[in-house]
Parts: sequence; C-alpha cells; structure tokens
Amino acid sequence: MTLHEKKGKLSSELILRPGHFGLGIVPKKKKPDRTTNMICGFCSTGCSLKVHIKNGEAVNLTPTSKYPVNLGMACPKGWEALTPLYSEDRATQPLLINKSGELAPISWHKALSEFTQNFKAVQRKHGMESVAFISTGQIPTEEMAYLGALAKFGMGLTHGDGNTRQCMATSVVAYKESFGFDSPPYTYQDFEESDTVVLIGSNLCIAHPIMWQRVMRNKNNPEIIVVDPRRTETAMASTQHYAITPKSDLKFLYAIAHALIEKNWIDPEFIKNSTVGFQEFKAFLKNYSPESVSHDCGITVKNIYHLAKTIHKGKNVSLWWTMGVNQSYEGVRTAQAIINLALMTGNIGRPGTGANSITGQCNAMGSRLFSNTTSLLGGHSFENPEHRKKVASILEIDPSLIPHKPSWPYHKIIEGIESGKIKGLWILATNTAHSWIHQNQFTDLRKKLDFLVVQDMYPNTETARIADLVLPAAGWGEKEGTFINSERRIACIKQVKKAPGQALSDFRIFKLISEYWGCSELFKKWKSPEDTFKILTQLTKDQPCDITSIKDYKQIDSLGGIQWPYNKNTPHDDPQRRLFEDGKFFHSDQKAKFIFEKPKPLAEAIINNFPFQMLTGRGTSSQWHTQTRTSKSEILKKLYPKDVYFEINPEDAKKLEIKNNEWVEVNSKRATIKARAFYTYIVKSGQIFMPMHYPHVNKLTHPSYDPYSHQPSYKACAVNLRKIN
Repeated sequence: MTLHEKKGKLSSELILRPGHFGLGIVPKKKKPDRTTNMICGFCSTGCSLKVHIKNGEAVNLTPTSKYPVNLGMACPKGWEALTPLYSEDRATQPLLINKSGELAPISWHKALSEFTQNFKAVQRKHGMESVAFISTGQIPTEEMAYLGALAKFGMGLTHGDGNTRQCMATSVVAYKESFGFDSPPYTYQDFEESDTVVLIGSNLCIAHPIMWQRVMRNKNNPEIIVVDPRRTETAMASTQHYAITPKSDLKFLYAIAHALIEKNWIDPEFIKNSTVGFQEFKAFLKNYSPESVSHDCGITVKNIYHLAKTIHKGKNVSLWWTMGVNQSYEGVRTAQAIINLALMTGNIGRPGTGANSITGQCNAMGSRLFSNTTSLLGGHSFENPEHRKKVASILEIDPSLIPHKPSWPYHKIIEGIESGKIKGLWILATNTAHSWIHQNQFTDLRKKLDFLVVQDMYPNTETARIADLVLPAAGWGEKEGTFINSERRIACIKQVKKAPGQALSDFRIFKLISEYWGCSELFKKWKSPEDTFKILTQLTKDQPCDITSIKDYKQIDSLGGIQWPYNKNTPHDDPQRRLFEDGKFFHSDQKAKFIFEKPKPLAEAIINNFPFQMLTGRGTSSQWHTQTRTSKSEILKKLYPKDVYFEINPEDAKKLEIKNNEWVEVNSKRATIKARAFYTYIVKSGQIFMPMHYPHVNKLTHPSYDPYSHQPSYKACAVNLRKIN
C-alpha cells in the first residue's frame, strides 16, 4: 500500500522530520557559527569553497586555500555561488495548471497524486515507453542515480537522457571507442607540467578561468597553442593561434598527423606496445597532406608543419578540447583525431600529457557514470546480460526490471514527441525550452504532450512556464551529495541553507514519488544520499571507475576529494593520479585504437541568401548556460552586456552600413531575432559570433547531430543580417 493510500494525504512528518540530510531541511535547533568546505555548483572545474555559516544559514564564502583544484582561487560565478539560493523568485510550492491555463499552488499530496495518475494514464493509453525524462549534469550523483533507477526500474520507463548530451556526449563516445571506457586520463596538475599546451575549440580564459590560472602557474614557459576560428581571449594570450575555417578541425588535425608521420616525429615503441590500427591510419592520411587541406582549413602549409614541429619538440605535450569540438556534426571523429595525435607521439600517461576532454557542467562526469541514461549504473551496459545481473544483484532487485536496451538520445526523445510516441515528459534541472537546438521546435512540440512535469529551483524558466506541473526543488547548498569534476575527482556538497517554503531536495522528491508510484520497496536501502553513495561504490567494483575503497563522505572531505579509480590496487596517498601510466588501456587487448573517418561537408553551408557563418559559445566568465542562476546576481549581470549582441568584423559591418551597437535582424532558415552589432576583429570577415546565454540565440541554430554521440552541432549555422529601418 502506498503512502497516500495509507494516510489520505502527505505525511508532514515524512517531509519535515529533522535529521534527514539532503532533504532540503535543517533542524530548528540553533547551531553555532562555523565554516565548511564544499564544491562549487557551477562548472566542471570543481573548485572548493569555504562557506561561512551563521545561525545555521550560509552567509558568505571564500575559496578554499589548499584544495588541489583551485588552490585558493575562484571565478566570478564562484564568488556569487550563494546568491541564486536567496533569489526572491524561487519555487516554494508545487504548481499545477488550472482551467484558466495558469500555474496555481497546490499541496505536495496533490502534486504527487497528479504526477502518478497522469503519467500512469499516459502509459496505459500509449504504452510504457510513452513517458520519458530529461535530466541534468547539475544535481548530485546520488540524485542522478536515484532518478535513473526510479524511472527505469520502478516506473518502467525506457527512455531518459541528460543535458550532458548537449555538452559531453561526444567525448564519452570518443573515449569509449578509443580507450575502451569513458576515461579522461588527466589531472589538473598537467596544466602546470606541460611544456606544450594545445587548446582546441576551448576558450579556457572565459569558460574555465581557474584551469587557465593553472596554465598561468606553469613554470616551464610553455608553448600555448590555440586552435579556434576566433581570436578569443585565450588565443590573445597564446604563443601560437591557428584561426581555422569553422568546422575544418578534422581535416586540419589529419594534416598535422600526416606531417608528424612524414617527418618521422612519432613514437614507434609506444605505438607498437600500446595501440592498434596505426598502419591503417597512416595509409588513410595519404589523402590529407598539409598541401591538400591548407585551402580548406585556412592555414598555410608552412604553419601546419610548424605546429607539427612544435608538438614534436615538446617533451610533455597535453592536448585539450571542449565544446568547440564536442558540439559538432562530426565531433566524435574530431575528438578521436586529437586522441590519435597523443597516441602517435606517446603523449599520454605521463605528467604534462594527455588527450584531455574538459567537461562542461559541475557533475557531467557523475551523469556519465551514474545517471542510468547513456549507460547502466557504474559505467555498465544495458545490453550486457552479465552487467544487468551484477547491478540487479547489488541492488537486490529482479533483473527483469532493468531495460535490455539503452535509452533514445535527447534528440530522439524530441523526435518521439513529434511522432506521437512520447506523450509524457519529466524535465529536471535543465531548461530545454531555452537550451535545445532550434529552440522553436521544442516549444511547438510541447503542444503534443499530454503531460509535462518540470522539477526545478525556479518556476519561471522558459520550460517551467509551459509545464502542466512544477515541482519545487532545493538547490546546491540546500542538500548533500557528491559531484565528479573533469579530472575524475569526487567531492562533496553540503547542506548549508534551508530550502525555501516547501521546496525539497531532488532526492527527497524521488523518494516520495517512489512511495506514491508504489515501488518504494526497491529503494528501501536508499535512505539518504550517503547511503546511496555507498551502494554506488559497490556498483563500480571491477570497473575502470572502481571506487570501492571510498568508505564515506568524511573520507572524501579529509583527502581533498578523490579521483577515480580508488580501490585496493590504486595508490591512496597521491592527490593527483593519471590514467594509463602503464601504457595499458581498457579494451580487452589493453591497447588503444586509432579511429578515423573521411570528413563530411558542413552540415549547413553558407549560401548567397545566408552568407555569414554564425558561431556560438560562452560570452563571459560571468554567464552560465541559460542564466537561470547567474541572472539572479546583480554583480554578475553588471559584468556582461544586458542586450543580446553579435560580434562582427568591422569591414563586413561597413559594407552592410551597420553601425556599432545598432540593432540588427539576424536571420537563419529557422527564425529571425534582433541583436546589437559589436565591432571587433576577433571574428574574421564572413563570420559572426553570438553568446549562447541569451534566450533567443538557439532559435537560429541548425538541428544537426553527430551520428555517433548524437550531440547537437551548436557551433555553426548560416545566417544573414538585415538593418532595421
């Protein structure tokens, strides 16, 4: 019998009983003033912040001085991390659409009853796979795991994906195919130990300021090489900038590999002992000489050879990439072209080396391993019967409850709405109506859903405003759990503030939904986030991400975070640990694979009617994604332009008689928006750049996807410009 059948209404004791960590509440008993360290909830860097607590509420913060990630530094977002929690427009009680089409307050009992009754009705009418969820990379690992387990093992859902599909799916697939497991090999110390740092599609200064500060701490006087169409802030500070033609990355990287082989600037011993497929790759590269690709990528033959020579001369070369590579219609092969450069030169497994993907969201890595979306809990496979058996045994559930196939990726779920196969959707801690590529498509398709639930900190996001039901969730700092950062470091967040009104932690909401759905028996051991974390450590046993030697949160805190793997076979006294130091990878033959493919034409080429290539990216270090949180800070808002703008080369602007700061119509084949023109030589003629944070930019973007990772290609589309008379 479910909770509401027993009580007839939601038990106040179940929500408000003190002492349940991570549930969005704190005991009423007055506590002494104190400080505690916890991990920032914005980006994937994973900085530690010392939070100052008075009368049980966080009042201020400072960066933690000796934490191995940020070493006492913080970016503007980190300094303002508490501000979004105190915003006056927080979601404080459940909201349900009424007969007037407005979201109106209801009780938690009513909300959970509506959630259960409506989604079960959709499943009865349209089939079990007709309800899906879209998750996030911004809630704790324990909550991600609970969501995925609840949805797939308890509610019978097959399809559920995360917004990490928008940022990290390419790197996941590239690592899995090349190394045998999703395994970024590096530690941030490598920024300081490289003598050659290669940044590809990464504006590190702006997107990951603390990582850039680690580069600035490098005492080796390193070569800093930036490959980016724009002369970004990072490119301005580099020693070499290669302003390639947009989306010519793959040809350009193949030309570098060709030059390295031609000049015999490779590591034959490492290639022989630790890789497979090199001879096939070498034969493939014959068609990609610097001479043959120079025109297409916009870089001279001389400069291509110069870059290859720079890599050859470096003793410790690290290659880094982020969204400029990942968000591409051929991102996986581009990431693997970077990996190939590291493999063929032996630049992996040593200090200052590696083919290193920089993650986007604060817990994207947690999502990759434990969200139950792209892989079964603990980096396992839904399709592998032994993996299903192992997971079921540890969780003490019937193996038949685990789906035998993986979920549709994000865009297939969206397409499922269009085709009528998905009729119920549950969106958590992400803002699909803003962030999804070709934004208008999702807004239009929402009408085809029978029931849309949004679970968020705020009731006024673009997505929450079009929901049938809004569930108010606690935010970072109002609950407990762990994040995993870009360098695989697991660290804790803590409850330092009471959630407002009736808002609950996502963990608590999932626990209540399991009661109302009637599947709570499956999660009887998932009593708290820390109990859940201990279950997750068991699930990693014998996996590359094995963390079975982690006992509890206290141990994680005492060690300054713990990089995976962490088990009986790994050193426990080293805070900085790399993968592949022994030259062995995670494929059955313990060798990495050279993977390659012929480049494809641009997904949407410029034509006469749309003569400009629009590029997108992060605007400033003060903005974050859809600005749901950063817009709550008056300080952060002063650090970037209020109005949406686009960067344009002054020569192009003069030809079109567009004045600096003038409002202009920017048109793609999908939409028209208005934006202010900003003169700058940062962009080349024929290109414009728009920051992704503004609400209307994704109305313009082209809905194309990498065929292997299914990640959207946000970075380039064709547009025209029109003066507003």
